[in-house]
Amino acid sequence: MSSSEKPPRQRVERVAGSRRAKLTPAPGTTNEPTEADAEGSASASAEASGPGAVGPNDERLRRDVPPHY
Repeated sequence: MSSSEKPPRQRVERVAGSRRAKLTPAPGTTNEPTEADAEGSASASAEASGPGAVGPNDERLRRDVPPHY
């Protein structure tokens, strides 16, 4: 593959007045989430907060406060 046949890539763009740069969208992608993304995040949060996710020291860990607070 020669230098003129490179596939399109994301570019880094400078943002005036900002310390952070901005990436251009990757070729072939969109900004909208897909249905699988929405379902995956909802099921992951349901599993984490569900009744089966209670451990033996969960209550103690929720009450515990670091000494510097």
